[in-house]
Amino acid sequence: MEVRRKNVGYAARQWVQDYKVREVDAGTCERNGNTFLTGQTYKENCNLCTCGTSGRWECEQNACLIEPDIIQAVNRGNYGWRAANYSELYGMTLNEGIRYRLGTQRPSRTVMNMNEIQMNMDPQTDNLPPYFNSAEKWPGKIHEPLDQGNCAASWAFSTAAVASDRISIQSMGHMTPRLSPQNLISCDTRNQGGCAGGRIDGAWWYLRRRGVVTEDCYPYQPPQQTPAEVGRCMMQSRSVGRGKRQATQRCPNTQNYHNDIYQSTPPYRLSSNEKEIMKEIMDNGPVQAIMEVHEDFFVYKTGIYKHTDASFTKPPQYRKHGTHSVRITGWGEERNVDGTSRKYWIAANSWGKNWGENGYFRIARGENECEIETFVIGAWGRISMEDMHNHHHHHHRRHI
Repeated sequence: MEVRRKNVGYAARQWVQDYKVREVDAGTCERNGNTFLTGQTYKENCNLCTCGTSGRWECEQNACLIEPDIIQAVNRGNYGWRAANYSELYGMTLNEGIRYRLGTQRPSRTVMNMNEIQMNMDPQTDNLPPYFNSAEKWPGKIHEPLDQGNCAASWAFSTAAVASDRISIQSMGHMTPRLSPQNLISCDTRNQGGCAGGRIDGAWWYLRRRGVVTEDCYPYQPPQQTPAEVGRCMMQSRSVGRGKRQATQRCPNTQNYHNDIYQSTPPYRLSSNEKEIMKEIMDNGPVQAIMEVHEDFFVYKTGIYKHTDASFTKPPQYRKHGTHSVRITGWGEERNVDGTSRKYWIAANSWGKNWGENGYFRIARGENECEIETFVIGAWGRISMEDMHNHHHHHHRRHI
């Protein structure tokens, strides 16, 4: 066969001199018309296959993050959403996806018992529209989804994103910072695991007591390998009285001179009542939600997500879930042909803009799908009138 790789051909010739020819065939494997020797490998999706001594391929049996038959099952079924392959997730095992792409720990019991704020809602006067999108009510103030890569730090990404939107809305656009998840990942290390997962209550504590700079000042560095190394903290701040902080270090991005520290007020927990969550978003801006991510969520492309039974024909290792946190920015409903309607939340993920609906997803609303309504958080930025004034003139200050 002429398709043999050079080294394979050479090794095989050596063999022929030492052994009888028929034993050569016993130690080789075929694939796509190519011949491989014992011990040679190739990767099939997330599984390594090795040419065994018997001339048979022996492959690992991991459940992969991207399973083509699960994608097909979702797209053939009547689930209300469509699935797709993502090249950036292909080749990872399901375990790796759960381990490196999520990263929010379930809140401790004390945090779960945080008092929910009481909202006085008047059903007569509080008209909640059938559709609402923060990006339309507050143009230029809702930040686009980032990509956490293979770093289990949704705890930092969702917190930074919600705080960024809230500060922009509250300051009426005088400040529209995109806050730095890396600042949280590298510096909020007390009981936090960086790229190995963390807690949102810890992230909000850090935002309130220490504060963070912008993404442009302290840019995100996606990990080059897993498990990720967390870089040392490159931003410190000091108190300047009344709880305010000031940076004592320059921006890690040397092109940026704006090391302003942004802070938040303590977070508050909303009730799990969808109407109260809706009212909060409409009045004050996006909220943070913790959710369970199942194996089929990774391949979501478009539509209204609900966890499906697409993997139920497969062995149990194909069904896994982990805890994640996201930012809910709005809601809507879709009319079905039969006149019924399907209600949904609009939420931003942190898997880049190539994933889902430009980095967003829609998920069933009002039925606690994947526990998305169980633990919902809001927070205010810490903004004074002098902040509004100073930041407004930021751009001119440089020339003085």
